[in-house]
Amino acid sequence: MSKSIRNTILLALALWGLNSQAQQDAQYTQYMYNTMSVNPAYAGSRGQFSMAALYRSQWMGLDGAPETFTLNLHSPIRESRVGYGVSVVHDNIGDGVVQETYLDAVVSYTVNVSRDARLSFGLKAGGNMLSLDFSGLRNFDAEPVPTENIDNRFSPNFGLGVYYHTDRFYAGLSAPNLLQSEYFDNNQQDANEVEFLSTERINFYMITGYVFDLSYNLKLKPALLTKVVSGAPLQLDLSATFLFNEKFSFGAAYRWDASISGLMGFQLNQQLMIGLAYDRETTELGGTQFNDGSFEIFLRWELIKSFERVVSPRFF
Repeated sequence: MSKSIRNTILLALALWGLNSQAQQDAQYTQYMYNTMSVNPAYAGSRGQFSMAALYRSQWMGLDGAPETFTLNLHSPIRESRVGYGVSVVHDNIGDGVVQETYLDAVVSYTVNVSRDARLSFGLKAGGNMLSLDFSGLRNFDAEPVPTENIDNRFSPNFGLGVYYHTDRFYAGLSAPNLLQSEYFDNNQQDANEVEFLSTERINFYMITGYVFDLSYNLKLKPALLTKVVSGAPLQLDLSATFLFNEKFSFGAAYRWDASISGLMGFQLNQQLMIGLAYDRETTELGGTQFNDGSFEIFLRWELIKSFERVVSPRFF
């Protein structure tokens, strides 16, 4: 890729990620296994200590394209209704030009609404740190953008969620970041100066899914994730995943007017699961020679005591 094309795309990516009046949270294809990143009420719902890590490379082959890494740790407190956890999300755009890290503490409280159903309420509190290297941005004349860099600017935030689940069905509503933070505004009066403004809008999530038994060793789980942000298009993710013999999962997903995806997962043992996903854009960007699609890898490890017998790994 030529330097001029790379710089143009890099500038567009940075402005898309930061200068949008309706900035959105990171998106995931394997959202069904990464629920705590979008809903704090999920903390502790799996009944044991659980650690989940996910890496996403957006638009592979495009220099400076976004990368996202998430790490979630959560557990119930024994003989109580309380769950707790920690969530870390790191975004990187432009090979370090834009870096943003979210760090949150999470707590949940669960009530039994019937013998098989539970309703959880979640709260998370923390914030994010933003760094922006303006020297990495160039305009069409390859001149520096005339403003000062941002170095680890901290913005506090908190979020809420509710999560209902049985052994087969789940549904949740959440708003992970309720404070609308304006990251920076240089308020320059000189017309030759570039004025940037980034506003973190509230992202509302609705997630649901149901597990069907098709045979004694085959299950089907359709799932839906809806994200609503003021001033941005509605995001709708639909997926259908099969689980064979409690070990191997495979399926497909569709992000409305954006991409199609393939998913697969392997339950290596009672404690360890690995998942893979590949997205192909259905937009004009997907047809460019610089875009080889998006890739995710997911890893979950759970602490299961030797005296505990797991009859069937939960499918969500």
